[in-house]
Amino acid sequence: MRVAVVGATGMVGEVMLQVLAERNFPVTELYPVASERSVGKEVVYSGQPYKVIGLADAVALKPDIAIFSAGGDTSLEWAPKFAEVGTTVVDNSSAWRMDPSKKLVVPEINAGELTKEDKIIANPNCSTIQMVLALAPLHRAYKMKRVIVSTYQSVSGTGVKAVQQLANEEQGVKGDMAYPYPIYRNALPHCDVFLDNGYTKEEMKLANEPKKILSDDSFSVTATAVRIPTAGGHSESVNVEFENDFELSEVRKLLSETPGVIVQDNTDTNTYPMPIYAHQKDEVFVGRLRRDETNPNTLNMWIVADNLRKGAATNAVQIAEYLAANDLL
Repeated sequence: MRVAVVGATGMVGEVMLQVLAERNFPVTELYPVASERSVGKEVVYSGQPYKVIGLADAVALKPDIAIFSAGGDTSLEWAPKFAEVGTTVVDNSSAWRMDPSKKLVVPEINAGELTKEDKIIANPNCSTIQMVLALAPLHRAYKMKRVIVSTYQSVSGTGVKAVQQLANEEQGVKGDMAYPYPIYRNALPHCDVFLDNGYTKEEMKLANEPKKILSDDSFSVTATAVRIPTAGGHSESVNVEFENDFELSEVRKLLSETPGVIVQDNTDTNTYPMPIYAHQKDEVFVGRLRRDETNPNTLNMWIVADNLRKGAATNAVQIAEYLAANDLL
């Protein structure tokens, strides 16, 4: 299995290499790929150093699979070039997510839709993945009508410059700003860029992607996305109105039985999901399960996951695992 990791020197790329090694993905040859300015640098995979190569060289090597985390423009230009030589691309950018000809995949939910013909496969937005993984079994059981989500997102979702900004501000050091304002001791209701409708791109991803993943546009999602000064892990407050009523005990059971979900929901022992606990874990953690007492058939929940792992790298590697296991490469 010849595997290219495109964007190997970036934050998510580094986690991808770590996850591939941890999960013993059957790599026979690894091609770390990055922009020209990173060519020749070394990255470490499974304790071994590998030299970074450029995109054109990687295409010429015709890898079996290329996992991209190098930004939308790079994906739009280079993913089709890899696909043309027979490589299957799993892309972590927003470039292909809402393209009707491309699958948007969370393996536990809809990997079964994948075929050998799918040469470019989209990895959903980090906030979408954790939300939809928790909502999918509940939607099947009770049928969602409306979802209201507020996110509390880590600076790592913006990238290394934002992580450095937070570290600088904590230490009182002047440095480059990833955000228009300080993030230390602050909260910015501003994830990604603002659109004409007043929402940010991140908020619209949360509104649109779940419908595609669940192949169902009968429900609506409205979102407010907030950046907070945590170094890793995204949290979400989610209010879900269903067509049908539910029992909380049944909700807990359904979530407990969902692959990739861990329920942490005991207020007697102050047990609830937190980003500090989700750090470097692949599961999605769900808690604070309670009825919305102001609206019938409505549930409040709190969802947390490591945005660099299940929200990005792990989900992409799980797609690759599914493709390999089902002879789809």
